[in-house]
Amino acid sequence: MSSLDVQGLTVFYGRTEALKGIDLTVAEGQVVCLIGANGAGKTTTMRALSGLTRPRAGAIRLDGADIAGWRPHRVAAAGMLQVPEGRQVFAELTVAENLAMGAWLLADRAETARRQDQVLARFPRLKERLDQPAGSMSGGEQQMLALGRALMGAPRLLLLDEPSMGLAPLFVEEIFSIVADLKREGTTILLVEQNASAALEVADYAYVLETGRIVLEGPAATVAHDPAVVAAYLGG
Repeated sequence: MSSLDVQGLTVFYGRTEALKGIDLTVAEGQVVCLIGANGAGKTTTMRALSGLTRPRAGAIRLDGADIAGWRPHRVAAAGMLQVPEGRQVFAELTVAENLAMGAWLLADRAETARRQDQVLARFPRLKERLDQPAGSMSGGEQQMLALGRALMGAPRLLLLDEPSMGLAPLFVEEIFSIVADLKREGTTILLVEQNASAALEVADYAYVLETGRIVLEGPAATVAHDPAVVAAYLGG
């Protein structure tokens, strides 16, 4: 069963065609990665999926319903939640307040508390910093908070946009360990990542995006051994 099915997705910025009719599929329980150079259209894809950028054409089907053109809050309410590039936590709010923002759709306080307990069990650092302003934490801790905030919404599909960007190597390793844990638990994930080696290692399936077009796709292990991918993204 496909959780996400994208067909002919086309996005313009002014007269510039940023996405040129891309197709991609994320099956339920899969981790799918989208790799490519800066400017390839990776973040534009994520913004179109989450409703932050309106596509010119194409279908975005989430569990069969076409959500192309929906506003971001409606996309989130449908169960597709994004951890944005650059983390974008609410710097002046505490860790606890940031987590509560992730459960904005929930009226059940007991369920909110249960989800927070689950998030804090996954991210012990956050438990130690619940009353601390989010902006005072390290970049790696803020990335954990951004991910925890999304998990508070119990996503049906999680969009991860460059989760390792700007992080120290120790935090990069920890973030991908968490992604691997989520995969084992059956979380459906679309991962956009410049660290192609780490992304391909954790993913089931991969797409390579170049100048707004999908130029290669296949099982992640197969894509990882493609000579062009090795040369362009894996330091071969």
